[in-house]
Amino acid sequence: MSFDLVLFGGTGDLAWRKLLPALFQAFRHGTLPAGGRIISVARDDLTDEQYRSRIRSRFDGVELAKRPTADEFARFAALLHHLRMDLSQPQDYARLATMLQARNADSLVMYIATAPSLFTTVCEQLAAVGLNGPATRVVLEKPLGHDLPSNRAINATLRRVLREDQVFRIDHYLGKPSVQNLFAMRFGNALFEPLWRRETIANIQITIAEELGVETRGAFYDQTGALRDMVQNHALQLLCAIGMEPPINASANAIRDEKLKVLQSLKPWSPDTVGQQVIRGQYAAGTSQGQAVAGYLQENGVAPDSATETFVALRTEISNWRWAGVPFYIRTGKRLAGRNAHIVVNFRPVPHPIFQTPAGAANRLVINLQPRDGLELHLLAQGAAQHQNAPALAPVHLNLDFDQRFGTERVGAYERLLLDVIAGRLNLFVRSDEQEEAWRWVEPILEHWRTDPHGPRLYAAGSWGPSAASAMIARDGFCWSEEV
Repeated sequence: MSFDLVLFGGTGDLAWRKLLPALFQAFRHGTLPAGGRIISVARDDLTDEQYRSRIRSRFDGVELAKRPTADEFARFAALLHHLRMDLSQPQDYARLATMLQARNADSLVMYIATAPSLFTTVCEQLAAVGLNGPATRVVLEKPLGHDLPSNRAINATLRRVLREDQVFRIDHYLGKPSVQNLFAMRFGNALFEPLWRRETIANIQITIAEELGVETRGAFYDQTGALRDMVQNHALQLLCAIGMEPPINASANAIRDEKLKVLQSLKPWSPDTVGQQVIRGQYAAGTSQGQAVAGYLQENGVAPDSATETFVALRTEISNWRWAGVPFYIRTGKRLAGRNAHIVVNFRPVPHPIFQTPAGAANRLVINLQPRDGLELHLLAQGAAQHQNAPALAPVHLNLDFDQRFGTERVGAYERLLLDVIAGRLNLFVRSDEQEEAWRWVEPILEHWRTDPHGPRLYAAGSWGPSAASAMIARDGFCWSEEV
């Protein structure tokens, strides 16, 4: 299957760091379809050879196992081309159309890795020169808008010039092997389904923790914040995967229909519940990996009086028959005590205990997403023989490390998703109604913060965030699962 993949913003950070390395890995693995062409589009005035040389130098920064040999890169570089374009100029789109239509590839992928403000311009101009035909697929990175009205405006434009099945709204978390295993665990096994409900589950905790600060993205991040950057998309997609009903089949719309129902069932916010059940924080100076680090307000590109949040913790519920009354906790932030992403499913204790158990011990399932990828099942067991009336139990856990179990290199998130776009598979991409429903749910939080005089709570870099977040969950009689 021949394809043309056009990278709008082909000399930008996302293309350098993620997209081109992922495409090379697919090429190395033999999964990139033959007859492909990768076309960088940007303002830079470069020849094909100059662009290839730039890409070669960038590969020196990737981990050693993923660097190409001279022969590998020479063969991969033959796919790379560059076209100078000013995305505001219609005549440049006409030149692109001439270049693409002369080849008439089976699949035409437009990956818009630009500032979000250019999304609608690029899509409208592509349609104006006839590059919105049935073979065209358009990939859009987050954030799609900064609130519900702006998201609706972008989707309205997309609907005017493209069919819904031509639009691939990418959320790279959905491409992670660990998230694929989350779906496999839930819908490929009978073991957990009888337990996957309010009668047996006490609470579910979703953590996406980052050790890094905003790095070079200060100006972007200061206009975005943790709620828009992580909760509205990644965290809610994980919540949907955990909370959704089994789809009728594995088709894209069947899966996305069930995710939409979860988003529609999330308990709505009021000013009181936002104030009580949503905590926002901002990191101050502290230490990370033993090194002193600056606070958020000292980062390059950040306004000195910024109230942008770098941490969010919240409590919500899914108001339906399966989950009514079960707290779902989401926590995400930058400059935290560790880098990991995991989901903890805490089960209720036995109704009539006959053994002594350690305080706080309970059955739980831990789904590790990063940096490890696997499952842990925490149980209680009796160890050495007990000579007492009420024998004691001790915590033990079963650990399944997917990287060790499968033994081969796992397919990265962007590699998986790019191959899905080329093939036209929509299962791991977000539909417009899902996205709008997620924005609808976070909108009251954003509105409350606009008028909140208190601003975010400070926390030291290298901690687990504001103490108020732990206090919030403690009110329900639980605590965050830090040790995973």
